Amino acid sequence: MESNNGRIEKAEDQDRLSSLTDDVLLSILGKVDIATAARTAVLSTRWKHLPWLLPELTIDAKNFLPSPLPNPIEAEHIDTAMASLTKAVRSFLAIRQCEATISSLQLKLYLVDNYSEIIGPLLSEVIVVGTVKDLDLAVLGKKEPEDCNDKDMLQQACSVDGFFRTYPGLLHCLTRLSLYNICFDERDMNHFLFDCCKQLRYLYLSNCDTGELPAWKIHAPDSNISVLELETCYLGKLDVLHLPKLERLHWDGWMCPNAPLSFGVVPALKELQLLSGAAVYFKGFNLSEVLRGTMIKNLTLNFQGEKLWMQPEGKQLCTVFNKLTKLCLHDIFVEFDLLWTIVLLEAAPSIEIWEHPCTMGPEARGKTYGERTNPSWKLSEFTNGKEWLLKEVQITGFSPMDQQMTFIRAVMERAPNLRTLVLKDYSPCEDCEQMGVLPRSERLPAERVYPKDKEEQDMVVNQLIGHMACCHVDITFGV
Repeated sequence: MESNNGRIEKAEDQDRLSSLTDDVLLSILGKVDIATAARTAVLSTRWKHLPWLLPELTIDAKNFLPSPLPNPIEAEHIDTAMASLTKAVRSFLAIRQCEATISSLQLKLYLVDNYSEIIGPLLSEVIVVGTVKDLDLAVLGKKEPEDCNDKDMLQQACSVDGFFRTYPGLLHCLTRLSLYNICFDERDMNHFLFDCCKQLRYLYLSNCDTGELPAWKIHAPDSNISVLELETCYLGKLDVLHLPKLERLHWDGWMCPNAPLSFGVVPALKELQLLSGAAVYFKGFNLSEVLRGTMIKNLTLNFQGEKLWMQPEGKQLCTVFNKLTKLCLHDIFVEFDLLWTIVLLEAAPSIEIWEHPCTMGPEARGKTYGERTNPSWKLSEFTNGKEWLLKEVQITGFSPMDQQMTFIRAVMERAPNLRTLVLKDYSPCEDCEQMGVLPRSERLPAERVYPKDKEEQDMVVNQLIGHMACCHVDITFGV
């Protein structure tokens, strides 16, 4: 039984918490999910009104799904989640305190007719009266990407199109939009995304395609989109003809044999990230042709541990890299020669190299990706005679194997401005852990394992600079 002193101390703690200002308490509530925030209203009269004063709301249908998350998610699970989400939306919007404005509303939902017919009018009303300033909307997919067929994706496109045609007022404050499992073939999605969504700044597409169309062409001179992120989207080819405010483009996974994209008028584009494992039918492309006319400052190329999808090039890249400030090369197959990267280093002030292909059975990866072939770029083509700008190199997944040591020595010899070399171990990988892969120290020979103690690290440093008369590079080891 709790003592009187214990009850008194607990009451005093609650009083101290309740004595905080609304701003502080709202900051605390903003760090928990919407259901937890709503439950605090029953703590006391002091807390009763607080959840309805939150300036930023996130209401996510997935928070109302069973835990652990079922696979697959059945229709009844979605129905139950949407019933709870609709109740939350009605509660937080319909009985909103009149003086409280929602500066940002993040809503992640499934488009289910009977619930959409409630949510749509509620959102439209609070937008008209100015209660909601910015809307961040995600239309979730009812199936996992691998379970979707063409009919599912066309139906999802029809649902999205119908929802916004019925409630066009939502488009007036829609600043961020995420769409899943949509086929653009039979719907004029370009008109909707780039002409109707006047305030849209961020667009995320996952498992979307263009159906029978050979390419997705974007010509939107009046669009405000600054960030475009694509994940496993099969678009044939992406032609960004005119998108003047685009600053960042990330494409994670494409499935086209040649160049996946081209650029026209993109004066604000500063960051580009391309990630894909080269499938057996990939023919490769010239990176310089894709980047021609751009002013990229931050470039990330990720090969997912497979063969390169870039064709060998030489001095052409120096021209398109003239504004580059950071280059990241990720998931290079660990046994590849790294000297081919030198052509990319000449114009880059800093570079980050990350070697980490997740383990995959030879039969499974062979069917999809084919044979890994060592890059055949010729070292003689790698110089333009100019002084290198390179000042910093980071290598994640370092091991003192010949390929890496030879590469590092070559860079140190050619880069007079190089001052910092950071050698890091492999980062934890969820995919490897899920497959039950043993730690590298237990499955690889000693010469391919990251040097852990000072003696091993000093040995690496001596091997790198022992032949040099003078070295101004600071070599550090980090996690």
